[in-house]
Amino acid sequence: MPELPDIVTYREALVERIEGRLLQEVRLRTPFLLRTVEPPLSATHGKRVTGVGRLGKRLVLELEDDLAIVIHLMIAGRLHWRPAGAKIGGKVSLAAFDFENGTLTFTEAGSKRRASLHVADRRKGLAEFDRGGLDPFTATVEQFDERLRSGNHTLKRALTDPRSFDGIGNAYSDEILHAAKLSPLKLTRSLSPEEVERLFEASKATLQLWIERLRAERAGDFPEKVTAFRPEMAVHGKFGQPCPVCAAPVQRIRYADNETNYCARCQTGGRLLADRAMSRLLKQDWPRSLDEID
Repeated sequence: MPELPDIVTYREALVERIEGRLLQEVRLRTPFLLRTVEPPLSATHGKRVTGVGRLGKRLVLELEDDLAIVIHLMIAGRLHWRPAGAKIGGKVSLAAFDFENGTLTFTEAGSKRRASLHVADRRKGLAEFDRGGLDPFTATVEQFDERLRSGNHTLKRALTDPRSFDGIGNAYSDEILHAAKLSPLKLTRSLSPEEVERLFEASKATLQLWIERLRAERAGDFPEKVTAFRPEMAVHGKFGQPCPVCAAPVQRIRYADNETNYCARCQTGGRLLADRAMSRLLKQDWPRSLDEID
């Protein structure tokens, strides 16, 4: 799923291309993408884009007459900038937004259709799309601490809960926790004040680092390589590869469709965290530390 650095990069690219432009028409390839009926999608046609905003992992196209189009890419949704009048395309294409200077296309890979499009009246507010997550860039360490301790969850769950923190998902939570040298399964209420501050600073630094990297990568172009797996990442998607800090093999915990990656030496004192499926299968043969697998 595109996370905060990706959404920020999309937003900046859209501001450069469509802010102040007339939205001529929105063409839908599938009606199931549109999740609202009032205001109608046709009400946005011919309206000028007054701004492009972000609500968590959602992009908001702000239009004249207090209208807004809210785009949620979910896991596999992506945006592309094409020449004006471009065709919607094949089965992965969902919609096309036509402007006089180009066409913004909306695609979603895979068979599951999770991405969504809403038309909203800004006079009534966009609160229903705001999950209430705290923005690490605008929060104080005290606010960050209070939000962490509002429940007693694992750090991985707390960071990726959109009701707790804004725009952080599976990929960047792995990178943040590695930078903070904290276990993904450590409980939030067990953190010391020093660990809270370390996590707070790591959250801001990691997200800012990736925003700057993605800006440099697109170099004024439209971002076309939006992915959760990048070669420069420290641990996410790097199972079995050496940690860039200590060279120990990166470990993983698999659950459902997700995977958590971490460095046992840097984050858990060398202890291997139980992979629910494999530890049940291996039982007493499940290794407990790095020393047992070296």
